[in-house]
Amino acid sequence: MWKNSKAKYLILISVHGLIRGHDLELGRDADTGGQTKYVVDLAMALAKRDDVEHVDLITRQVVDSNVSDDYSRSTEVLSDKVRIVRIDAGPAEYIPKEQLWDHLDSLMDNLTNWVNEQPRMPDLIHSHYADAGYVGVRLANLLGVPLIHTGHSLGRDKRKRLLAKGISREEIEVAYNMERRIDAEEEVLANADLVIASTHNEIEAQYGLYNYYDPERMSVIPPGTDLTLFHPPREPEMTPISAQLPRFLNEPEKPLILALSRPDERKNILTLIEAFGESQALQQAANLMLIVGSRDDIRDMESGAQSVLTNILLLIDSYDLYGKCAIPKTHSADEVPSIYRLAAASGGVFVNPALTEPFGLTLLEAAASGLPIVATENGGPVDIIENCKNGELIDPLDKSAITAALLTMVQDRNKWSRAANNGIEGVRKYYSWQSHANTYIDKISQLPGKYKPIPSGRPTRAVRYRDRAIFSDLDQNLIGNPAALKHFSEVIKENRKCVTFGIATGRRLDSALAVIKKHRVPTPDILISSLGTRIQYGQSLTEDDFWADHIDHDWSGQRIRRLLSKVPGLQPQPKTHQTPFKVSYYYDPAIAPSVAAIVAQLRQDEITANVVFSFGQFIDIVPSRASKGQALRYVSHRLDIPLEQTLVAGGSGADEDMMRGNTLAVVVGNRHHEELSQLIDQERIYFAGQDHALGILEAIEHYDFFDACAVPEA
Repeated sequence: MWKNSKAKYLILISVHGLIRGHDLELGRDADTGGQTKYVVDLAMALAKRDDVEHVDLITRQVVDSNVSDDYSRSTEVLSDKVRIVRIDAGPAEYIPKEQLWDHLDSLMDNLTNWVNEQPRMPDLIHSHYADAGYVGVRLANLLGVPLIHTGHSLGRDKRKRLLAKGISREEIEVAYNMERRIDAEEEVLANADLVIASTHNEIEAQYGLYNYYDPERMSVIPPGTDLTLFHPPREPEMTPISAQLPRFLNEPEKPLILALSRPDERKNILTLIEAFGESQALQQAANLMLIVGSRDDIRDMESGAQSVLTNILLLIDSYDLYGKCAIPKTHSADEVPSIYRLAAASGGVFVNPALTEPFGLTLLEAAASGLPIVATENGGPVDIIENCKNGELIDPLDKSAITAALLTMVQDRNKWSRAANNGIEGVRKYYSWQSHANTYIDKISQLPGKYKPIPSGRPTRAVRYRDRAIFSDLDQNLIGNPAALKHFSEVIKENRKCVTFGIATGRRLDSALAVIKKHRVPTPDILISSLGTRIQYGQSLTEDDFWADHIDHDWSGQRIRRLLSKVPGLQPQPKTHQTPFKVSYYYDPAIAPSVAAIVAQLRQDEITANVVFSFGQFIDIVPSRASKGQALRYVSHRLDIPLEQTLVAGGSGADEDMMRGNTLAVVVGNRHHEELSQLIDQERIYFAGQDHALGILEAIEHYDFFDACAVPEA
């Protein structure tokens, strides 16, 4: 490992679900589906190339007695070139992806620490799904490496389909945290160097719903399937599943209509059962076989899966499908190939009635096994059936269309044979992992730019090593109570030997220095000004030139000014408040569009930037790699001060990304209205009862911040 410096080191990030290198628990729950298999197969396929030195697949560490101990192992070696690396984030137990959002900043900080310990920096970051995209944007921006993204499924498209099912926006938001997910997807599309999609339909029908839709940065690279596992039936097989069929089915010799998916409402299995239950012709022609995950007791399952499975059983009872429908309780991952072959040997058909299917690995597996397919017209099946000519597309909400397609396929034996043979040949031709890996490396080799490492070593002798730091804004925190500031200054002076003091302000450098002098604020060791776009060190204010070059990536202040020049309610702030890397406006909410609409307008014009809204009346736009939080993490890296020993004080929305993650944080009592109220449930954020610097002092006591302070030797 780490011998070929010219070969690529790749980091793949897939946060949710249960990921391991063997016996994947596909269908265990809504989060452990095709994506978990996809990322493991992708890592292994890429590692087989000589021009790839190493692949690390990053996921979340889970320590939970309800799941296997495999998921608690910090590292799992899959080959001499592939590892699964599990990073701590949030509670130890296994939780649904919708509950992970508040813990992703901590995952980012812990992952950064881990990356810094590796023998070399990665050549690229590849994020999978929106939650990993949130982490990937921040890690790629910090390291200055390309970001590749695969969405797998997209929030806007999913919301549209759920609305069509009659579910209200409010219910969707509660169940899926959809607004937060969609915002993360917009952000990753704005920052990604390459977006990999599985089908052309995914690009047009799903990514086309987003403001930052740029098809020129998107490429279709279909995933592959393992043809050694998935192949047509060669001889009769006796498996635990096949042995169970007689206890479910009166006529087990009939063709099997096979559905295999997680017990997830979006997979639309209930509509399939209704179509089967309402068609006597279909019941006479075939049996229905539902493989919807494994379960011991439905009552012990998470609520979504429990609801779907309960409704499945209720529908089977309602339509009296006993003897016509098989729904085994358990199956292992190793049995899945034989399940496809069982259905193929019966002359059956594979059906995927999902509301939307981003790609559909099960479709490839079924096709490789000699099963014709009937599948949703929304998403990946469009390309698969177009390439393989092995089945029918259906509207997943049209029960009569589902019934007609299934009847045709099981009754017309000539059509069945053509579809089965076409599928076998089509998968071999279009969907191998070797082909995927070859196209993948070709695409990323065309990306411009090279990794420019963050400088090692300290930026200046004026900043001595200390094992902890305090960073504060100026206006909300230090200015406004002279007596409190004096007390705070004394505390800083008493502990100066072991604490680095930093200021992170939205003010320009000259304005910040004037305020520091006027109010006798302690001279900072580090001054982050203009909302994280400038960094200076020591009393001599040594400029960090690397940071200025780093944040200049994809920045165009002139384009921003031109685009927003005619937006009502936006008034440019005086030139004294503007900088080459900060475009600032006064915002009048009575006249101006919403901040979200302004962000959308920038994205629609393909402008990549961070928009900071603060005090209810200021909008500042800075480069995508700049913010107070990103500058703080860069400084933490350069000075080797752990974020876990960095106290951050904030009072407005501009401070939020400094306070999320692994820092210790305090929101002072005089915070502006409720801009930071959404952070109140965060474990490492303390809401002080006192205002200004007194609030910071209160937090120092709350955290016992100086108790373990290590004073460096002279």
